[in-house]
Amino acid sequence: MKIFAAILLIFSALILNVGANPAKQTNFDVFWKKFKSAVAKSDKTAVAAMVKFPVSMSYGVASIKSKAAFIKRYDEIFNDEVDVERCFAKNAPQKSDAKNYVVSCSFKGEPEDENAPFAFRFELTKSGWKFVSFDNINE
Repeated sequence: MKIFAAILLIFSALILNVGANPAKQTNFDVFWKKFKSAVAKSDKTAVAAMVKFPVSMSYGVASIKSKAAFIKRYDEIFNDEVDVERCFAKNAPQKSDAKNYVVSCSFKGEPEDENAPFAFRFELTKSGWKFVSFDNINE
């Protein structure tokens, strides 16, 4: 009887682990909708709550180490060279691996296409999905 109970316990754990992976995908979808909505509203505080610090920036640009610094530099990421609302509306996040997504964007005024040099990166952390870096791959 003990062997049967042990086998049943192991089998149950395996089923729960297999079922957990699709939930992570759904969680990213939920996170992405909240993130896009907060950015569209320019809700800097809400966006900052979805960030993992420090935020990595393009080569030669200082990383953002705190919520206060993020709010101060918000426009540098979301309103400077990228029409982020247009980009986020047209470009779906691309899965890099199980714990990373990226959204690539073009310069303001240019069509959203495969030549999009700006990358918004998202990572699955212990506390859920977070925005982790903004990079211009041309720099």
